[in-house]
Amino acid sequence: MDSIFILTGAGISAESGLGTFRDKDGLWTRYDLSRVATPEGFRADPALVHDFYNMRRKNCLDAAPNAAHAALARLGRDHPGEVTLVTQNVDDLHERAGSTGVIHMHGELRRALCAACGHRWPAPERMRSEDACPSCGRPATRPDIVWFGEMPYRMDEILERLARATLFVVIGSSGEVYPAAGFVDEAAAQGIPTLEINLEPSGRRGLFDRGLYGPATEVVPRWVAGLLRD
Repeated sequence: MDSIFILTGAGISAESGLGTFRDKDGLWTRYDLSRVATPEGFRADPALVHDFYNMRRKNCLDAAPNAAHAALARLGRDHPGEVTLVTQNVDDLHERAGSTGVIHMHGELRRALCAACGHRWPAPERMRSEDACPSCGRPATRPDIVWFGEMPYRMDEILERLARATLFVVIGSSGEVYPAAGFVDEAAAQGIPTLEINLEPSGRRGLFDRGLYGPATEVVPRWVAGLLRD
């Protein structure tokens, strides 16, 4: 049975108005990542971190899925084999487009996590450092986001699914952030065909068997249509 493993990055959401990690004028360039995207930063100034993610959460809520998200939802629905969709993104545009079973390896903006007891729950639009955990009651609420220095979620499951793939595809990612950057090496070592779909070739293009380039809203629907033989 065909088993397609897809890894998506910020580039798939860029046309929905959510900037990529390396945008010259993007959100990330205006903040010191050590202060807003590390456990140490959160301990030092939780209010600043919450303000940052409250802004990102609002941006996410104001955005809408685009044609690339819709095409992947269609692939998951109509492909006769298995489709595993893993995303490095913390937005929920895949789900709002109709994809199910999405694996968010870096967490989700619309989820909250208790740093004290590990309980998770749906995040309100605005979170505060004094918010109490609904399970243990301690004021240790943080965004359910994997920060620098933390282990991505569900890695054992991700690697297990990758091992049984018959096609590995990266969409909208520079392929420079580990451990996700190593997935193409894992696939190649196991003889799994690899495909890069990006706006332009990434710095790791030479590791892929094939590449398709252009806006995600044009290239991804065309690729999906070819797979489903429209």
